[in-house]
Amino acid sequence: MNLVTTTYRTHSRPSRAEDTTPIVFLVDDDALVRDSLDVLIQTAGWRARTFASAQEFLDRPRAMVPSCLIIDVAMSNLDGLDLQQRMAVERPDLPVIFISDCCDVRVSVQAMKGGAIDFLTKPFADEAIEGAIRHALDRSRRVLEHEAKMKTVRDSYASLTPREREVMTLVASGLLNKQVGGELGISEITVKAHRGQVMRKMKADSLPALVNMVASLGLPTALSW
Repeated sequence: MNLVTTTYRTHSRPSRAEDTTPIVFLVDDDALVRDSLDVLIQTAGWRARTFASAQEFLDRPRAMVPSCLIIDVAMSNLDGLDLQQRMAVERPDLPVIFISDCCDVRVSVQAMKGGAIDFLTKPFADEAIEGAIRHALDRSRRVLEHEAKMKTVRDSYASLTPREREVMTLVASGLLNKQVGGELGISEITVKAHRGQVMRKMKADSLPALVNMVASLGLPTALSW
């Protein structure tokens, strides 16, 4: 069974110890499908990790590089749709691509409603699966970049003193230094000192940037009293 027509390409990669090459996970109980897609994935310049069952994949730790998951809809034990539902809860950052031996409209609609990147029917062309993978990896990359940015913001926020957090919230709510001092019972000079520390620790180069950070942390940006 010839699923794909593969053209070999040469790609240089970093050493395994620091390999940030995207990973394409494939779960399919058909060994021929796994072997065929393994070749396509690797010759396209990505890393391939194939699994004969959903449980084998679930036992693997989360990858911290751009990744996506290709799932065969019909598998024994845990089928593709069930695995997609689990991924939506456990690994929502991992985009999913479905492949199937038949075109079942009901199943494909359910998969796409569940957030799948694409639903491809075997046999499929190289261009179709590669395009879906590129789209999925781009989405994964954006999610990882957002997560890294949010970790930096959360770590910076954790470094603030309780008073600095109060000042940050009030400043982001639109109060002037004098008003912040009045709310907290401290001098305007002290507010300025705390505000400077907040901007430095949060790595905020402007007030709008600080307001966006406060919003991303789920803190209030408007006075509630």
